[in-house]
Amino acid sequence: MKNVKVFYVFFVLHICFFDSGMSGKVLVWPMDFSHWMNLKVILEELQVRGHEITILIPSASFLLDPTKLPFNVEILQISISRESFMEELNDGLYTLSFELPKLSWWNRQVELTQMTRDFFLTSKKICDSAVTNKELLSRLQAAKFDVCVADPMSFCGELVAELLNIPFVYSLRFSYGNVLERLCAGLPMPSSYVPSSTSGLTDKMTFIQRLENWLLYAMNEVIYQHFLFPEWDEYYSQVLGKPTTFCETLGKAEMWLIRTSWDFEFPHPSLPNFEFVGGLHCKPAKPLPKELEEFVQSSGKDGVVVFTLGSMVKNLTEEKSNMIASALAQIPQKVVWKYTGRKPKTLGANTRLYGWIPQNDLLGHPQTRAFITHSGTNGIYEAIYHGVPMVGIPLFGDQHDNIARVQAKGAAIELDLHTMTTSDLLKALEAVINNPSYKENVMKLSRIHHDQPVKPLDRAVFWIEFVMRHKGAKHLRPALHNLTWYQYHSLDVIGFLLACVATIIFLVTKCCLFCCQKFGKTAKKKKRE
Repeated sequence: MKNVKVFYVFFVLHICFFDSGMSGKVLVWPMDFSHWMNLKVILEELQVRGHEITILIPSASFLLDPTKLPFNVEILQISISRESFMEELNDGLYTLSFELPKLSWWNRQVELTQMTRDFFLTSKKICDSAVTNKELLSRLQAAKFDVCVADPMSFCGELVAELLNIPFVYSLRFSYGNVLERLCAGLPMPSSYVPSSTSGLTDKMTFIQRLENWLLYAMNEVIYQHFLFPEWDEYYSQVLGKPTTFCETLGKAEMWLIRTSWDFEFPHPSLPNFEFVGGLHCKPAKPLPKELEEFVQSSGKDGVVVFTLGSMVKNLTEEKSNMIASALAQIPQKVVWKYTGRKPKTLGANTRLYGWIPQNDLLGHPQTRAFITHSGTNGIYEAIYHGVPMVGIPLFGDQHDNIARVQAKGAAIELDLHTMTTSDLLKALEAVINNPSYKENVMKLSRIHHDQPVKPLDRAVFWIEFVMRHKGAKHLRPALHNLTWYQYHSLDVIGFLLACVATIIFLVTKCCLFCCQKFGKTAKKKKRE
């Protein structure tokens, strides 16, 4: 009994003194939408471990509601109202999902570039509200933060970290065309077998696909380096008061926490300051609400199908919704469909519409047979975690890449929302439910995902705390950040070797010509004699 009391005394002392001594202050520059849902899990775990979290939030945002966050919040006042922001967002999502696929390949790239430029303008307004606010910067400087956690898809987190002179860590799925990872972080990504993001390609490409992939890499490099980045180079130089570039600033990130892993991603080269933490948000399923549980259990041996196109797609055309509902009505399974649009006329008795569903808990339910998904990273990982085969209907962003990877591993079927018919959806559902190979393949991915020495969330938190403890992780950053572009590609070495070869050829040629001339003169002289 005495030993037990001693143990509790030491335990309390450990909590009170040792843990508090290790706690730190974390500044967060978040990205909205699904990016935030993933980052929030990391921040909650950091808070549980005793760290103080402060988030910089723009006054207009989608998911970031300051009144509902359990963290310290600094609101960045911008000139855009929340209503205008939501309207622009909905217009952008509609264009990405329904208008871009109708365009030719070249016109699609032009439209994407313009949309990216518009997104950058909004990002700059948010950035201005932080870096020009001397009172806010003074307050943040006085707080003495240990680290900044940012999403590089929302520019400026790294700029604030530089102004405050604190190390920063990135949380990222990927950038468009892998530009930030390749050009700013120096991640090697050979176009011969590493597909460009948003291409929908796999690591096994035909010649034509490799050509397309190379062109995508080259085109994105030209667009960003010559049309989009220069404006930010000037802006960052002006704010920091010294010549710099946007990529140089991003390249100072201590760690890049990538929200995928090798259970899902195609193998490719990496760097020591890249950590793959895909599925860090996944967790065991909790019991369903009573009414939903009763509906799921009523499915009997046929089970249920879970269907959602995510939180960002609020509606479908009447034609599309009726086409989908007609296919769902023909399967023996019950269907839980997250949908807020007008009720389809062809909706079957086996299908129920919900404005919100506990997605993770449904996917972890033993009655769930298949998942129809828009192929967002979070949903894909939850399906892998629980071992549920998928029918993917990607719309924009990383979704085409996500479902391409799972389909390549035999755990899903991809459909095109713009061309699919009732028959296509019905056949895909019947295949993933009735063909045992899909279930076997997704269970294989699930076993790989679970078979890790350290959980992804613990790894992510470890590296953030590592950066806090050591004031950075410079020993993990490759020397390429100190090289010029021509040194990195060894063009100076190649040029020197070519010059040497040219010099040798020139000298040998001159010697041969000289010898030939000498021999010729000698021969003529002898001939005369």
